[in-house]
Amino acid sequence: MLEDQIKTVRAKIREALDHRKEAKITGTDVTILAVTKNHPASIVTETLQAGLVHIGENRVQEAMHKQEVLPPGGIWHLIGHLQKNKVKHAVAHFAIIESVDSAELLAHIDKAAADQGKVMDVLLQINEAREPQKSGFSPEDFRAVVPTLGTYSHVRVRGVMVIAQATDNVEETRPVFAAGYRDFVFLKDALGTDTCDILSMGMTHDYWIAVEEGANEVRVGSALFGARDYSLKF
Repeated sequence: MLEDQIKTVRAKIREALDHRKEAKITGTDVTILAVTKNHPASIVTETLQAGLVHIGENRVQEAMHKQEVLPPGGIWHLIGHLQKNKVKHAVAHFAIIESVDSAELLAHIDKAAADQGKVMDVLLQINEAREPQKSGFSPEDFRAVVPTLGTYSHVRVRGVMVIAQATDNVEETRPVFAAGYRDFVFLKDALGTDTCDILSMGMTHDYWIAVEEGANEVRVGSALFGARDYSLKF
């Protein structure tokens, strides 16, 4: 069942790549980030066995619980809002934090990573749709923080994460994803490094539009696993 769902998602990604109107600097290899939020830990095992190695979780606590009961494995991404009092745990338990939404949070991650003797991979979350209820740098604040990124010696900025607005007309997300691509290009040019390589855009309801506009990572949950179980406690 999961294998069939993965095939469906991959087919839709291939179709989206064929629909691109121009070549993208993000390339044509698209990572499926399997979002296991509000699913049992066993789903992670099934996902890894099915060949997807990138695991996305929204909450630090839930990821820590799953990692405690599972054998080591997978590349864990934090994709939900990160509170400052959980930064040290996020740095310890994730390979990459995609939801960095302020310079203050960058500084906290940098300090925690230094304390743990590691360099933390991060993405900068941009609120391209300017929705007040969502986290993320405004486009202006994003561009303002980019020149300061070299001051964080224990943070490696790998790219950009964008969440589009919820809408019944999926085409309305296209300008948001196009803006995310432009900001990724701006970041990559500013950093001038090959390690700036991830444009994380698109979820179950809009990932094919994101791929058309340049995403090379999509965050997919219910398209793979069905409805979330909100009765689970972590």
